[in-house]
Amino acid sequence: MSDGAPTRRRIQWGRPDQAVRVGPRSALVLTIASVGGLLMFFWPLFVKVEPASMQHGVDAPFIFFVILPVLIVVVLAELSEGGMDSKALAMLGVLSAINAALRPLGAGTAGIETVFFVLVLAGRVFGAGFGFVLGCTSLFASALLTAGVGPWLPFQMMASAWIGMGAGLLPRRVTGKAEILMLVAYGIVVAYGFGFIMNLWFWPFITGAEVYYHDGSISYVAGAPLLDNLHRFAVFTLLTSTAGWDTGRAITNTVAILVVGPAVLATLRRAARKASYGVAGTFGSGEEHER
Repeated sequence: MSDGAPTRRRIQWGRPDQAVRVGPRSALVLTIASVGGLLMFFWPLFVKVEPASMQHGVDAPFIFFVILPVLIVVVLAELSEGGMDSKALAMLGVLSAINAALRPLGAGTAGIETVFFVLVLAGRVFGAGFGFVLGCTSLFASALLTAGVGPWLPFQMMASAWIGMGAGLLPRRVTGKAEILMLVAYGIVVAYGFGFIMNLWFWPFITGAEVYYHDGSISYVAGAPLLDNLHRFAVFTLLTSTAGWDTGRAITNTVAILVVGPAVLATLRRAARKASYGVAGTFGSGEEHER
């Protein structure tokens, strides 16, 4: 300055609406956990499970019931360490409570799932890190509320976390009506994707008996070629899930985003601007330093 006095400045890191900042280390942890989660969903297609002894078939989901929450906790701890302040925690608590309250309204009947559209909209506004955390906490809270705790819960939490994270990674420059249409398309894709991947985790263990359709078995065949099992699984999903549950979920997401999406986005963005999540101190320390 002309008077020689020291000046003070603050550096803004990330977007002002990014409630959970994801740095390089957090991104690495997220990637490793996601790869681990995918392996836990898809392992039956690559690992031979002998049908003569169903011991591993019985044990595997419960082993993952222990391992998958560990991955989720590691990611949540890393994201919290990376920059989740009290304002972000408050918003996370509010949205998790809203999702937990909304889910029983549909309870999955005919595929009506009222939890995902809020997750998509919040991930869009607050960023990928917040979306990941909200996916975990929303499904956990709603499971406690609806007595839905079981070996499937960690898989639901991870799948929902991916949905929230993906919404935060959508192109930022898309706005207005084009943004709503983009979110509708994303909501449809994740509706079918959620059904696909959640079917996969239990498909090899659904009774241990052969299930048939007009052209052959749609049960998991241990040690069968990858493409053969993928074909059986695709037919299984189409017959048991896609035509009903997944389509109902896609319709619910579409209607909710079209009807209330613009208003919810505006409200969340207003809250994000007031909170200024992305504003940190100089060099991200939260403190002011002399220049």
